[in-house]
Amino acid sequence: MQSNEVTTSRMRRTVNDLVLAEMFLVQATIESASAIGDGVSELGKRISSGDESNESPWDSISSVLQRTAGEALEPYTTRFKYLRELIDGES
Repeated sequence: MQSNEVTTSRMRRTVNDLVLAEMFLVQATIESASAIGDGVSELGKRISSGDESNESPWDSISSVLQRTAGEALEPYTTRFKYLRELIDGES
């Protein structure tokens, strides 16, 4: 009987962790999509407007792409770190 309770408790905890992970994934995906949309918008502005600076247009575009990639990845890494801390704290 006690073994069944331990298995049920372990299963419940696993399902709770999975639901929490999915919620974090949805939040991170929304933030990442927003960052990508902002990056595409900025790229469009950089390409369509004449750049008055002496900087190469490719350098400008490259910096926007690198920044956008970092901003799109950050929500996932932050949520994953937070999830690991929550799970490890329960152990």
